[in-house]
Amino acid sequence: MNKKAIYAGTFDPMTLGHLDVVERAAKIFPELIVAVTAVTGKTPLFTQEARVELVKEAIQGLSNVTVTLFDGLLVEYARSQGASVLIRGLRAFSDFEYEFQMALTNRRLAPDIETLFLMPKQDYSFLSSTNVKQVASLGGNVSEFVPPAVAEALSLKFKK
Repeated sequence: MNKKAIYAGTFDPMTLGHLDVVERAAKIFPELIVAVTAVTGKTPLFTQEARVELVKEAIQGLSNVTVTLFDGLLVEYARSQGASVLIRGLRAFSDFEYEFQMALTNRRLAPDIETLFLMPKQDYSFLSSTNVKQVASLGGNVSEFVPPAVAEALSLKFKK
């Protein structure tokens, strides 16, 4: 199989659940692009460039994974990169409805691009970037939820 995949997300910030999905996808596909998207509809904690750097730090050692900036329609970006598969992470059943609708929309826009759902380890199924930011903002230790560089960046953001 010579397929390229894209795992897109805001990664604000990247959690160990995200990293687990990246590692799983990197074992399946010879080339994986982690596309850090601009955030629409909400204000991100980290800039898009900072999020890219934090993801790059987290995926060191995964030689078949690259990290890029991305803004716009995902299926068009996938085509521009020669990718034929979109990776989506599912933490819990509550994610399914949104992800299912998005996958069907993407299929309608680009029938040649497949969506593959991957679940993180059960240990990470409760993690969300929103919850991690809330814990960090209240001075909590997030080191068991995020890669080390992200924990440090969060600590600096919320230093009191």
